[in-house]
Amino acid sequence: MNGPWDVSSDCTPDCAAHAVPRVPATVVARRGAVFAHTVRRALTDGTRLADPVRLRGHAAALLDALGIRVEGAAALTAGDGPGTLIVANHISWLDILALLAVEPVTLLAKREVGGWPVIGGLARRAGTHFIDRTHPRRLPDSVRQVAELLRSGRSVAVFPQATTWCTAEQGAFRRATFQAALDAGAPVRPVTLDYFQQGLPSTVAAFCGEDTFAGSLRRVLAARGLTIRVTAHPALTGADGDLDRRELAALAARAVRGGRLSPASAAVAGAAVRRASAGAAPALSAPVPSAPAPSVPAPSVPAPSVPAPGTAVSSPSPRIPSAPAPVPPHSPLPDTPLRDTPAHV
Repeated sequence: MNGPWDVSSDCTPDCAAHAVPRVPATVVARRGAVFAHTVRRALTDGTRLADPVRLRGHAAALLDALGIRVEGAAALTAGDGPGTLIVANHISWLDILALLAVEPVTLLAKREVGGWPVIGGLARRAGTHFIDRTHPRRLPDSVRQVAELLRSGRSVAVFPQATTWCTAEQGAFRRATFQAALDAGAPVRPVTLDYFQQGLPSTVAAFCGEDTFAGSLRRVLAARGLTIRVTAHPALTGADGDLDRRELAALAARAVRGGRLSPASAAVAGAAVRRASAGAAPALSAPVPSAPAPSVPAPSVPAPSVPAPGTAVSSPSPRIPSAPAPVPPHSPLPDTPLRDTPAHV
C-alpha cells in the first residue's frame, strides 16, 4: 500500500492465459520488431504527441503492431460543456492504448507511471496528468485539479479500481474522482474493456500482481486474434438526482460490470436508484453509437460460431469467466523485472 488510492488485487500473473494456441515464433519476432520501431517513432514526436490527431494515430499504430484489433465505441465524451469523466475497468497496460485509439483524452495516472519503460515515456509526452497517491493530505488537491480539468472542457479518463484485475467483474470503484465530476458538474461515462481471442473471452492481456512489462509484452506478442472491445455506456450525472459520490461510483460500477456488483456496492446502487425514483432521476444521456475504431486494422482470425465449452453468452458483450480457460503448459522465457508494480493507474 503506497497511498490512500492504492489497493491490492487478488489477481496474479498466473491469471493471464491464452484462450487459443499461440502464433508461430516468426510472427512473434516480426511483431516485436514492428512494435519497437513504432515506439521509437512515437517517442521522437516529443511534445507533439499530445496533439489529439497524432496521439490517436500513434495509439492505433502501436496496437496494430501487436496484432490487436479494437472494436466497439466510436466516441467517449458526452456532448458539449464540461469535459467528461471517463471511468473504465482496468485489466492491462493495453487499456490506455485502447482508450486513446478510440478518442484522445487526458489520462489520470499515478506519478510512478512516468518512470515505467515504454509506457512512461509515451504517457509523459501524451500530456498525462500525474497524481501523488503517497500522501493522504494531497488527495483533496488532486480532486481539485481533476475538477479544474473537467471545467475547462477537457475529458479525463481514470481507472477507479486503482489497480489491475484479470476480468471486468472484479475490483471496487474508488470514489474520490467521482467527487471531481460532481464539483465540476461533469457527466460520467462508464466504459467496459473486455479482451477476446478469436471471439473467446481471454485473460492473456491481464497485467496483475508482480507481473513485469517484459513478461506481459511477450504474452501479448504471442497472442492469436486478440481483440479489445470498448463498450461506452450511457453517461451519468449526479445533478438531477442529487447523487453523492458514493452513489455515483456504485451506479458507474454497475454499468461497467453489466449489472453484476458486490453485495455492498449493489446496496448502495439500489439505494441511489430508489431515492432517485422518489424524486428526480439521474440523467442518462443517449447511448454512444458503437462502431469499429477506424484507425486500427483487423488482423485477427474470424471468431468461431459457437462459444467454448463452459462459456456462458447471454448478451452481445460477453464477460470473461472467473477462471481462465486451461491452456497447454509451456516454458516462459526468462523474465527481467522492469519496474516495481503493475498498472495501478
